[in-house]
Amino acid sequence: MRDKSSATAAGAITLGALGVLAFSMSLPATRVAVQQLDPWFVAFGRAVGAAVLAAAYLRFSRAPRPTRVQWRRLTIVALGVVAGFPLFTSLALTSQTSAHGAVVIALLPATTAVLAVLRAGERPPPLFWIASGSGLVAVLTFLVVSGTVRGGVTVTDLYLLTAVGLCGLGYAEGGVLARELGGARTICWALIVALPVTVPLTLAAAVAERPQAGPGGWAAFGYLTVVSMFLGFFAWYAGLARGGIARVGQIQLVQPVLTLLWSALLLGENVGLASVGAALIVLVFVVLTQRSRANPREALPQGPGTPPRQAPPRQPRVTPREAPPRQSRVNQREVPARRSGAGAPEESSVDTVRAESR
Repeated sequence: MRDKSSATAAGAITLGALGVLAFSMSLPATRVAVQQLDPWFVAFGRAVGAAVLAAAYLRFSRAPRPTRVQWRRLTIVALGVVAGFPLFTSLALTSQTSAHGAVVIALLPATTAVLAVLRAGERPPPLFWIASGSGLVAVLTFLVVSGTVRGGVTVTDLYLLTAVGLCGLGYAEGGVLARELGGARTICWALIVALPVTVPLTLAAAVAERPQAGPGGWAAFGYLTVVSMFLGFFAWYAGLARGGIARVGQIQLVQPVLTLLWSALLLGENVGLASVGAALIVLVFVVLTQRSRANPREALPQGPGTPPRQAPPRQPRVTPREAPPRQSRVNQREVPARRSGAGAPEESSVDTVRAESR
């Protein structure tokens, strides 16, 4: 039993790591794409392309339709990860580097944990909220004192913070919903439910500015469509559903570091000591946030199609009955005789022989 539980946990961590690895390239790819394509087209065009793949997957797998309640919850997922995060990161990275964005995105694990706490109705200790608030203060301090931000927080920074909040909401809600639908079907149905919004906005952006880009720009757009918006969520939501949002969510701690690495290697961006230091400080507070989750009342991981488990009803307290008085040996010997119906205990054959000899 323990080996099976360990194997399940290892599989969940592996799936979560694959999802984080896929998402760590999202900001550098977005930075490349928005330099050649309209940011609105990049944000919603990749969602439309991923929705085409999602429709093919759902048809091939013959996935059942979600319930009415699940449709409403899928709308929240779509708001966070299909529309909100892609739009606001695309707008931000038109004038900001992906290395700068990686530091702000470092708040995503803490945001996901906070929203998971609210979603699951947990009551974490005060250290949880202190660490979460300290991480936010560290990020805002970096935005003010860094060389790229002068005079205070800019609109670009507000875009990034909004993207973090919406993405955390989509992660938390999608992680819970994936326990019922499965990781792949959760993102696929979220992409489908967003089509009435993503298709008109994509067409409007294409009409306003004809999409023209070089091979690098289209390659980045293709990565965002196939990996960041589609395949990455297959692994990520499956990991959250199997291993729990709190445990697997800790893997996001390495995402800002990987993003800084890709920004330096692929884009040649200058990753200064201030960016690295701010990222490390935020990671420390995020670790405290995760470790302070004492005794979380988190739903147990389940397979797709199974409704969330509920805690068993509390049994009423039963007062233990008093033990009957212990019978003496004499009384215990008299019991068989009384049950036999004789008025007095019968003498044994040995006692009879002794009486006759006398």
